[in-house]
Amino acid sequence: MAAKPLIQNELAARPVVWTIAGSDSGGGAGIQADLLTLHDLGCHGCSVITAITAQNSVAVTAVEPVTPRMLCAQLETLKADLYPSAVKIGLIANQAQLEFLANWLGDNLPGVPVILDPVMVASCGDELQQAASCSQGTASVSGLDFSPFAGKISLITPNKAELSWLTGKSLADDDALTIAADRLWRSFGGSVLAKGGDCPWQQSKARDLLLLGDIATISPLHRKQRFWLSGERVATVHNHGSGCTLSSAIAAFVAKGLVLPDAVLLAKAYVFEGLRQASAVGSGPGPLARTGMPESLAAMASIHRLHESRSHRLPTKVFTRLGRDVGVYPVVADIDMLETLLEAGAQTIQLRIKGEVTPGSAAEADIIRAIALGRQHKARVFINDHWRLAISHGAFGVHLGQEDIETVPLDAIAEAGMALGLSSHGLFEALLALELNPSYLALGHIFPTTTKEMPSKPQGLETLALLAKIVSTAVPTVAIGGIEAGNLPKVAATGVDSIAVVRAVTEASEPAAAFRALADAWEKRNAR
Repeated sequence: MAAKPLIQNELAARPVVWTIAGSDSGGGAGIQADLLTLHDLGCHGCSVITAITAQNSVAVTAVEPVTPRMLCAQLETLKADLYPSAVKIGLIANQAQLEFLANWLGDNLPGVPVILDPVMVASCGDELQQAASCSQGTASVSGLDFSPFAGKISLITPNKAELSWLTGKSLADDDALTIAADRLWRSFGGSVLAKGGDCPWQQSKARDLLLLGDIATISPLHRKQRFWLSGERVATVHNHGSGCTLSSAIAAFVAKGLVLPDAVLLAKAYVFEGLRQASAVGSGPGPLARTGMPESLAAMASIHRLHESRSHRLPTKVFTRLGRDVGVYPVVADIDMLETLLEAGAQTIQLRIKGEVTPGSAAEADIIRAIALGRQHKARVFINDHWRLAISHGAFGVHLGQEDIETVPLDAIAEAGMALGLSSHGLFEALLALELNPSYLALGHIFPTTTKEMPSKPQGLETLALLAKIVSTAVPTVAIGGIEAGNLPKVAATGVDSIAVVRAVTEASEPAAAFRALADAWEKRNAR
């Protein structure tokens, strides 16, 4: 409960998100659904209307495109005063609009994330571009050529029917979906989310295929990789505007500073909750409920790489369990500092020696001594990375980064009766780590830090509060990255279980006193 006031305060300055789409007179999809979603998720939504539609919950009876002059006027006026942090594109009424938008966005909003939902068919089954063409007295068309957007968007989110049209492939199973998504990925650039909600062969599970581009702000492990995102299918007919809601939610989360994989996962959870609580308004399918920030681990999709099962790496034994509150957890690179902090009362501490450790080296001797000091002080000493030495000399635990998970034999750590700590940088990495059931999960980096070069920007307090809410139900959480006495109260207010500290102790004039002050402050904050 402590995290809620913090999130509300940080949302006082709402990021601006544009939605470029059609107006739904029935209020269930299009601009109306987008604006509801953006407001619900803490953004200020601005609208650029491409078309006015006459529709209700059962039919689209007319679509009238806005004039090119009006479309341009909306864009230019917003750009002059309400510059966006992200843009969502939905219904485009005709090819002329599409080509104008692709050129305008490329020339006027460099670097702004663009989420493209290639809307062709309304939830009721009516072809929207066909209705637009008919309303102008022109020949019917079944879709648009979206290729002008190639290289200009961050993510495209086609459903089965849209993916089939965009690639010219008939889709009858997940293999065909994968081939078509690959084709789109290679031709468009950026990232692709091929949605499985309208794939009848998937039955009880809805599986979306996420193909990530070369995104500089995510782990190199996940760039240009393909992942299945699987979740329970919600049995409801009240799904009007689900595609609009998903794409605008992704735009909202990206605008709030989340990396694209995290934004996709949260948006999927938001749609899941919206479908679960949806109800009828008219006589046809009802719109999704707006349920606020998703905070339930149960609503999150499971993740696995395409054509790869993680089961071969899942440990068969359980790692040593820790209590919920690890306390203040120093991370040090020096054996003398480690001994000083153990003598000052540190109960959990990590020795982080980077690089190769050769037999007989001083670094090897430091690791062996750290393990012995842990036993002497009855403390939990974690060894970063060097798992072989940790196992050989009976360390309490090992801490690994995401890049190590792929190569380290986790069963060997579990069979040695040791604890395992894992790093994560955002929701996507946290959910991957949770599959391994670690002893704790580090969430970082929270504030700017100079101790390690990071591809992503600091997550901040709002994201920490959200991650702690989601992840702490499954495993103890430890916040790390730039935490010190001045920001400790705000970190504690997020609800995270514990904190790891580096420079706040190691660069203090009196490290032992600095540690004791932090530990006392943390204990007092949590006692309230």
